[in-house]
Parts: sequence; C-alpha cells; structure tokens
Amino acid sequence: MTTSPLELRHLKTLQALREAGNLSRAAQLLNLTQSALSHQLKALEDHYGSVLFERKSQPIVFSAAGQRLLRLAGDVLPRLDDAERDVARLVSGAAGALRIAVECHTCFDWLMPSMDALRPRWPEVELDIVSGFQADPVGLLHQDRADVAIVSELAETQEPGVVFLPLFSFEIVALLPPGHALTAKSWLAAADFAAQTLITYPVPDEMLDLVRRVLLPAGITPARRTTELTVAMLQLVASGRGVAALPLWAVKHYLDRGYVARQRIGPDGLTGRLYAAVPLRLRERPYVVDFVRLMRETSLLTLPGVSLL
Repeated sequence: MTTSPLELRHLKTLQALREAGNLSRAAQLLNLTQSALSHQLKALEDHYGSVLFERKSQPIVFSAAGQRLLRLAGDVLPRLDDAERDVARLVSGAAGALRIAVECHTCFDWLMPSMDALRPRWPEVELDIVSGFQADPVGLLHQDRADVAIVSELAETQEPGVVFLPLFSFEIVALLPPGHALTAKSWLAAADFAAQTLITYPVPDEMLDLVRRVLLPAGITPARRTTELTVAMLQLVASGRGVAALPLWAVKHYLDRGYVARQRIGPDGLTGRLYAAVPLRLRERPYVVDFVRLMRETSLLTLPGVSLL
C-alpha cells in the first residue's frame, strides 16, 4: 500500500490558491517561489494521477479531486488554527492591548479590515488606534504609548528594542484631472510636475515619496497646496486645481468612476512600502504575530497593485 504524501502544507497550498485566485499571489501568501509552489502541486497531482485545477482558468476552476481536498482543508485547517490559538492562550496568555499608531493618512483603508479580522480571533485583546496622524509613530513605541507602528520607511539607524516587520509594497500613481495633457504621456518624469500645483497632505517632505524620491533629487519644486482629507484632495484634482500622488489602492474607486485620471510615475512606476514596527518584547506575542500575518494577507487579497515584502 502506497503511503499518501498529503500533508497539512498541501491543504494550506490549495486553500491559498483558491483565496488568491492565481499561482503568483498564492506563492506570496505561502512565502514560496512560484516555481516551488508549482512543483509541490505537480507532485501531488502525480501521486493522485489527476489534475487538481485548470492551469489557464480565470478564476481558477478546481477539478473534482481538487474540490474534495479543498473540503478537507475547510474541515481540518480551521480546527488546527483554533487549537493553535488555544495552546497560545494557555502557554502565554492572550489578554492585553494592541494600540496601533500610523503615519499615513490612507492606512485606514486597509488597516480597519485587518483589525476586524483579528477581533473574533483574539476577543480578549483590546484593539485601539492611537488618535490622530503621528509624525513619529516609532517614538510612541519607546514611550509605551503604542504597541505597533505602521511606517513607510525603515529606520536609517538601528532602533534599539524595535523590530521592523515587512508588510507589503504598492504602486503610487499620479492623479490628474480627466483629459489633462499629461495623460497622453507614457509616464511622468520629475520635470512634468514643475509647472503643476502639487496637492499633498500637510506632512514633512521626507514623508512624501514623490517629493523625497523623485522631485527633490531632480531639483524640482512645484507650487504646493495641502489638505488633510483624501476626498478633498481628489476634489481639487478633479476640478483642475492641481495634481496629486496617492497609492493606487486608495483611489481605485474614484479611478473606476472616471472622477480623476492616473499616470505612472517614472518608467517603472513609483513603489511605496509599509512596515510594522514592534517592540522586541512583543515580537513573539501570539496575537501580535497573528495581526502582522493578517495585515499582509488581507491586503494582498483585497487591495489592487499590492505585493508582499
């Protein structure tokens, strides 16, 4: 009798494939290369003598054999997940507070769903967002006023007692009024912003990727206007008062409606990155580990133009 090669990792792989919708995003969820993921699935198919899903289907269509293994995954993996959290509660306790500080105005679009996903998993943990925009969220960790800080840049020097955990990267796009002359270009260079009014949040220039990484190195200093609200920024752009640069995932709804237009910044696009800064003393706390995982996975599965770091 041949021993079955089926392991928990295979069930997790099939479940990730169904959730992600394609091999590339499933590989990111599982922290595997796409080649390693394909090899794992092929070995499983060779054992059963049956394909598990249609390679060229969009969305992915699973075979009868694949659907049966997915039902097994649906039965087994939630019970395993529950048991692991119960053991974590017994060993290290689950009660506590998780105070989150953010430095980006648009973070709430993806942060709130991640918090919603964490609540039923760790009901004993008190979740809270440190009110207001924080110019130095990592400083709040040192003052014990926050437990997790969402930041867009790694510290240039090592922060004592703090670890930076990668979340995801995303495309930052230029936003223009519909029909603007710059929409005819293939992509925008720094010089294209010189004659425009740049609308930004009222934050230091070092916190604005477009300014810090594109305009300042090129010596471009366009006229400026600021606003606290994303929707106000989009209204100003739509009415021809200026241009802006925001994450694609934050403005996709407005782009789909044709409210504003977008352009790539640079020939390869402008990429932003987000990290979770956590005090070392909390790094291994089970609900903190779970929250970082949920932020990564929820964002990958729900936000356009996102890749895991």
